[in-house]
Amino acid sequence: MAVKIKLKRLGKIRSPHYRIVVADSRTRRDGRAIEEIGKYHPTYNPSVIEVDADRVAYWLGVGAQPTEPVLAILKKTGDWQKFKGEPAPAPLLVAEPKKARPSFEALGGDDEGKGEAITQKKKADKKDEAAAESESTEA
Repeated sequence: MAVKIKLKRLGKIRSPHYRIVVADSRTRRDGRAIEEIGKYHPTYNPSVIEVDADRVAYWLGVGAQPTEPVLAILKKTGDWQKFKGEPAPAPLLVAEPKKARPSFEALGGDDEGKGEAITQKKKADKKDEAAAESESTEA
């Protein structure tokens, strides 16, 4: 039985997530797997790659063949170089934590209310002014 290390697709239509699995080469892409040995989320920035290095080394040692996409992932993590006895690649990028946005007070904002509207009030029509004047003269 030929065993392959391949990607199993999960997720919605435009947001794929993959699991790195060990499966028989005759099974479907998303079919039954022998073992799940990692995760790959390409849509995140930077993409998330989690691989169980011990299990990868075991499966490569017993003759499992990685597919081309998995081989590229294993080269980025350094597991393929470790298996072949080559020098390790440069470390992967790690996402920087997001900085907290500065507060309103830190930006120099003042909390003093001026008590007036920002937009100008509409001027009353001339008819309304005349009616108001006539009422005030009658009283």
